[in-house]
Amino acid sequence: MITQGTTVGLDVHARSVVAHARDVKTGAVRRERLTPDVAALVRWLLALAAPVRVAYEAGPTGYGLQRAITAAGMSCVVAAPSKMVRPAGDRVKTDAKDAAYIEKLLRLDELVEVAVPDETREAARDLVRARDDARGDLMRARNRLSKLLLRHGIVYYDGTAWTVKHGVWLQRQHFDDRLLQATFDNDFDAVLAVTARRDRLDRQIEAVAANSPWTPVITRLQCLRGISTLTAFGLAVEIGDWTRFSGSSIGAYTGLVPSEHSSGDSRSQGSITKAGNTHVRRLLVEAAWQHRRPYRTPSKALRTRWEAAGPAARARGHAGNTRLHHRWQVFDARKKNTCTANTAIARELAGWCWSLATLDEEASHDHN
Repeated sequence: MITQGTTVGLDVHARSVVAHARDVKTGAVRRERLTPDVAALVRWLLALAAPVRVAYEAGPTGYGLQRAITAAGMSCVVAAPSKMVRPAGDRVKTDAKDAAYIEKLLRLDELVEVAVPDETREAARDLVRARDDARGDLMRARNRLSKLLLRHGIVYYDGTAWTVKHGVWLQRQHFDDRLLQATFDNDFDAVLAVTARRDRLDRQIEAVAANSPWTPVITRLQCLRGISTLTAFGLAVEIGDWTRFSGSSIGAYTGLVPSEHSSGDSRSQGSITKAGNTHVRRLLVEAAWQHRRPYRTPSKALRTRWEAAGPAARARGHAGNTRLHHRWQVFDARKKNTCTANTAIARELAGWCWSLATLDEEASHDHN
């Protein structure tokens, strides 16, 4: 706890910022409603008694304010909103009360700070999330088109849908009703447009992944089944500094650990917490399904990725693949619910990813 200077809590919105500043030595409080202009806000903070410590909740306004305050020589904490426990009986919520509460927690050193990414990692993370948005848009566009055809009794039977062959079949569809034809053309064009957008993002991500600060980590992560370039890049830029975690704590960060309510001698566990980064959790859950398939001889693609990663990463990747497939076999033998089993596999997969990401780079290359 600091004994001098000023602690400031900010309640930040798109069009306004409410500040609650307290002089730690005298206890004097200063409240102000400011515009979201970063330069003006920094000037207001610099006029306070130094040293100035500032905090605000993480939100849609991003980290530009934190970077500007830090560049001006002040300390700025971006707090995790989910960790800011408020009194159960507090039924009044205002911007001024929120700013005062943030300032109080900052003064008592009870804020849980989120890891602020640098601008390069934030830009890469935005690229990953844009690709995720394109994936969701494509799924919805395909669903609209297929359901339109289904309502008119048209179903594709000749193999897997959304292949090149399926695309040729779609192009041959024609309706006598001009209104129906216009609807079909609109939905089909939407599928083609979103597919092209997704493919452009894929190419951009692959180019960045091949030459970026995260390339060594991406290469090692791909030693595990189910983790391709896109998944590895997403995990690398979303998590950033893997050394913040341990093999066990990274499962809690991804929200893949069971919730728990224990009191006295009773212990009750529920569904997973779903805390932390939702994008990382989705990538791990999707990758975990791949480990259900038999794992005997590694595929040619996996062997190629192993060669790029080096012997140490290759050995650890093989151990992880063997272990995770064995876990799937155990769950299947017990007739475990597949979704529950996959969540458990994803939690363990997070630990193997951490193990590879933090692997000493020098040990991952052959120096013979």
